[in-house]
Amino acid sequence: MKKQNGQRKSILLRLMILGICVYMIATLAGLWQELGASRQKLRELEQEAQATANDIEELKSILADGSEAKVIEKAARERLGYVYPDEQVFIDISGS
Repeated sequence: MKKQNGQRKSILLRLMILGICVYMIATLAGLWQELGASRQKLRELEQEAQATANDIEELKSILADGSEAKVIEKAARERLGYVYPDEQVFIDISGS
């Protein structure tokens, strides 16, 4: 009788350990996926930072030339969509 009671405790202990191991593996898999997503986000942010750094360098070189009119013209064309009166604008609607 005592041996059978000891076996039940042993089986119950093994099941508890198995359950904890399954939980730990599932948690580890979830963290691994989160790590992969975070690394991808980091790469995207690094690319964005590099693009911003390139823009800053371009603006610095324009300002170093002493031609602030170029900066104003570029901002008016890109941000506000301004064009010269005798200029024709073609818009590509093909979507490619």
